[in-house]
Amino acid sequence: MSTKPKLGQTEFVALIAMLFATIALSIDAMLPALTQMGRELSPAAPENATLVVGIFVLGMGIGTFFAGPLSDAYGRKYIILIGFMIYALGALWAAAASDLEGILAGRFLQGLAVAGPRIAAMAMVRDLYSGKKMASIMSFAMTVFAVVPAIAPSMGQMVMNTYGWRAIFYIFAAFALIVSLWLASRQPETLMRENRTKLSARAISSAVRECFSNRVFRFSVTSQMMVYAALFSSISTVQPIYAQTYDKADQFPLLFAASAILSMPASIINGKLVLRYGMRKLIKASILGVVITTSMTLVLWLLGITSVWLFFFWATTMFISIGFVFGNLNSLAMEPLGHIAGMAASINSAIATIGAAILAIPISLSFEGTPVSLLMGVLMFEFIALLLMMRLGQRDAPIELEA
Repeated sequence: MSTKPKLGQTEFVALIAMLFATIALSIDAMLPALTQMGRELSPAAPENATLVVGIFVLGMGIGTFFAGPLSDAYGRKYIILIGFMIYALGALWAAAASDLEGILAGRFLQGLAVAGPRIAAMAMVRDLYSGKKMASIMSFAMTVFAVVPAIAPSMGQMVMNTYGWRAIFYIFAAFALIVSLWLASRQPETLMRENRTKLSARAISSAVRECFSNRVFRFSVTSQMMVYAALFSSISTVQPIYAQTYDKADQFPLLFAASAILSMPASIINGKLVLRYGMRKLIKASILGVVITTSMTLVLWLLGITSVWLFFFWATTMFISIGFVFGNLNSLAMEPLGHIAGMAASINSAIATIGAAILAIPISLSFEGTPVSLLMGVLMFEFIALLLMMRLGQRDAPIELEA
């Protein structure tokens, strides 16, 4: 038995976008506070404040191991709502913490909990759509989602300047409450009881074996890990680079917002082009573009061309690539595994996120006042992702029907 969303497609896309946006808000709203948090909580090693981003991502990755099986067994809505409740508790914990370790503990709990909305929302889309149609829906959701990085740093800085950086955590709790009420009141459950999978070690083991026996899944998830590592490295160090390398701490929210706004059409364009050219071609073209721009930026910096606008251009290309890569890679990995969508989404996101966090944290902690270590790390990650996608080949799966 299948179901259709109670919501019209526009509102459904907006709701899914807000579920995904919890991640962007949780990361991007904290960015303006990193320098101040480092000075206040870790003056001997201020770069440790970047762990506020890394530990959140690590918690999110670990949480995805549980979110998928639970959503397959108990339904998507239940897991999303429970996840938001724990997420809000983590935000309040971090707000009340007196040291960096306490804040990191709260952030880890937030990351662990946000895996519920992240994975269950993805599985909810897969319950209702498949193939290129799913990729198109995900792209339009990413378009709405892209608004959050544009406004979150400015919002975080405004809250920090008015009430102090701890107040940002209260914004997280309020956002979780609002989105929870929207979901609870408007969107029916998309996974019918007769389609749910009993939670058992045998079922989980079987799903894991099926996922890893699929070549498309293996290549897609490893490529995601590399691209995520590049993105997380960039996000965790972009504020210190603007603040310390270019002395643009006050202008950081505007520069970050400009990059996000300029990148917004990418998801819209992808939503149209993916129906014509397929996911794999667009993924490879986007990753190749990042490899080229990162190589050029690194060479120019080493030659002494260190303009802030060169770094801004590079950061913007990173954001643009998101619109052509993430939705497509997720859809590509999930395509052959619709019958175990929750578990597949869980394994996919867990491996990609945990691996990316482990790879990105050393890049973030290696910041020494210039973007060189970041550029070298991103170039390595993106080049590996490109090689993997080239090895995977050209053919997209032919499934395009709505389920």
